Amino acid sequence: MIDKQDKRKYSVDFSVKATWLAIAKMYNALGAAYGITHSIGFVLLNIDKDNGTPATKIAPLMGMEARSLSRILKAMEEEGLIYRKQDEKDRRKVMICLTEEGRTKREASKQVVKEFNKRVRDIVGEEKMQIFFEVIDKIHEVVDAYKLPEFSINLDEQTLAI
Repeated sequence: MIDKQDKRKYSVDFSVKATWLAIAKMYNALGAAYGITHSIGFVLLNIDKDNGTPATKIAPLMGMEARSLSRILKAMEEEGLIYRKQDEKDRRKVMICLTEEGRTKREASKQVVKEFNKRVRDIVGEEKMQIFFEVIDKIHEVVDAYKLPEFSINLDEQTLAI
C-alpha cells in the first residue's frame, strides 16, 4: 500500500513545486555569496546585457506578474544592478539596462545555471532529458488548455447544519 507521502510524490503539481522550491533554495544559497537571490539572478539573465530589455517584456519572459517584477526591479535599482532609460526610438518604452555590477552578477548567475544544468545532464543523461522536456511541454499544453468546470454550490440552511 502506498502511504500518503508517496502519493504526493506522484502528483504532478506536488513534484514540480517541490522540485522548484528545492532548486530555488539551492540558487539562493549559491547566490548569497554574490549578494543576490534566485529571483534577482533570474531577472538578470532575462535582461539583454548589451541593449537592455523593455520593462514590459521581462515579466512575460519569466512567467511572472508585472507587479511582482516591479518590486524586484525597484530593489535591483536600489542595489545598483540596473537602471532605467527611455527608448530613443519610442519615448513611451522604458528599457531596463544592466550596470557594471549587474553585468558581473548576471555572469555569475549564468555560470551557476550552466553548472547546475551540466550536473543534471551528467546524472540523468541526454535521452532522459529529452523525454523530460517532452513531458514538461505536454504538461504546459494541458495547463494552457485547462478550463475549470463550471459548478455551483448550494449552501442552504440544511446543508449548513450538517
